Amino acid sequence: MNLKSIHNIYFIGIGGIGMSALAKYFVVIGKNVSGYDKKPSLSTDSLIDLGVSIQFEANTSMINKLFKDPLKTMVVFTPAISQDNSLLNYFKSKYFQVFKRSEVLGLVTKNTQCFAIAGTHGKTTTTSILAHLLYQNSKKVTAFIGGISENYQSNLIHRGTEIFVVEADEFDRSFLSLNPDFACITSIDADHLDIYGSEEDLELSFLEFIKNIKPFGKLFVKKGLPFDGITYGVNEKADYSALNIRIIKGVYFFDIQTPKKLIKNLHFNLPGIHNISNALVAMAMAIELGCSTVGLAEALESFKGVQRRFTFQIKTDKFIFIDDYAHHPTEINALYRAVREMYPSKKIAVVFQPHLFSRTRDFINEFAESLSQFDATFLLEIYPARELPIDGVDSKWLLGKIKCPIKKLIYKSEIFNEITDLGYPVFITIGAGDIGVEVLKLKEKLSYAN
Repeated sequence: MNLKSIHNIYFIGIGGIGMSALAKYFVVIGKNVSGYDKKPSLSTDSLIDLGVSIQFEANTSMINKLFKDPLKTMVVFTPAISQDNSLLNYFKSKYFQVFKRSEVLGLVTKNTQCFAIAGTHGKTTTTSILAHLLYQNSKKVTAFIGGISENYQSNLIHRGTEIFVVEADEFDRSFLSLNPDFACITSIDADHLDIYGSEEDLELSFLEFIKNIKPFGKLFVKKGLPFDGITYGVNEKADYSALNIRIIKGVYFFDIQTPKKLIKNLHFNLPGIHNISNALVAMAMAIELGCSTVGLAEALESFKGVQRRFTFQIKTDKFIFIDDYAHHPTEINALYRAVREMYPSKKIAVVFQPHLFSRTRDFINEFAESLSQFDATFLLEIYPARELPIDGVDSKWLLGKIKCPIKKLIYKSEIFNEITDLGYPVFITIGAGDIGVEVLKLKEKLSYAN
C-alpha cells in the first residue's frame, strides 16, 4: 500500500497513547485526520488543539463527509476496540482500507531506518531515552512513544523521517508488523497470557520478531535472555556493561564499558537499576549507530523521563509523592527496589489499581508478594480495560493474599483521606488504568496538606 496516495485517515480509538502519537504524525506530514474515542481525555484535547476533529459517539452519521471516500481514506483501529463497534463495521462494510495500528506503523517505517524497542517491561522509557539521545545529537528522527516525554511534552518526537524509533509491542503480536534495522529486547517475563496462553508461546513470538530484523541489522539483548545478539548488562560482563553505579544527592552516576572504550561518570536522573539498564541499551544502540559518546553523555544527563514512569509529583524534605505506571509484579518489584534504595529508612504507602482481570488471575501470587513489600498497601478495584469480569477475580481476593502490616480495599474518593490519616512520608500511586486521572487532583490536595 502506498501511503502517499492516501489523503484522509480516520482513527477508531484515537485517544489511545499509541494511536494519538500516530495521528499526530499524520497531521505533521499534512494528512487530513479525524477519529473517534469513547470519551474526551488529555490525548484527545492535544489532537483537537492540532485541528483534528474527534467524535465521542459511535455514530456513523457523525463521520465527516471528507472521510467517506474509500479511495482516499484509510481507517486505523486499535485492538482495544470491540469487533462489534458500529464505526469499525461501517468502514469494513463499505470496503475501506482498514488496518490495525501496528500494521500502519509497519507501513510508515518500512523504507526507513527503524529502531524497535521490544520487551515486556521498559519499552516506553527506553524508547523515550533513545529518541532523546538521537534528537539531541541532531539526527533526523521521528519517535512514537507509549507515554508523554517530559522533555518534549508529547508522545511524538519529530525532526525528520530518516530514522524511526518505535515501541515493538508484543500485545496481540503487534510487533510482528515491524521490520527493524536495530532492535532490542529488554525482558520476556510472562505477560499477556490471555493472548499467548503460555510463556513458551510468548518466547516463540519474540523469536518470530527477531526473524523480522533486516539483513545486516543488529539485535541488542539483555544479558541472560535466551537470544543471540549484542548483550548488555548492569554490573555484569557483557558487550555493553554499566559499572561503578553510585547515587549522589539523588542523581545516579555510572560508567559504561563498550567493546572499544570506557565512558566514565555518566549522569542520569531516573532512579533504579532497571532504568540504568534502559539507559544502557539506548546508549548502546546510539553508539552502534555512530553517535559521539560526548554528545550522548550530555543528552543522557538532560533526559527528564516519561510521565507516569517514576514521576515525582511532590518532593520535599517531609513528603514524597511518586506516580508510576507499573502494572506487572516484575515492574512493582523494580519500583519498590528503586524507592527503597532512595529512602532506605522511610515508611512507604502504595495505592495500586490492578489492570485486567486476566493478568490479576494469572499473577495473583506474584502480585501479592510484590505488594507485601510495602509498609501499607491500599487496593482499588480492578480496571477492566478491554475485558469482562471473571468470576471470583477481584481486588478483595488479592487483598487476602497480601501480607504487609497495613492493607485495605478503598475507593478512589478515599485515597486522600487514607494517605493523610496514615501520615507516611513516602506515597506512591501505581497502575495502568484510570488511576492516572487522580494524580493531579491528589497532588494539589497533598501539596496543600503537606
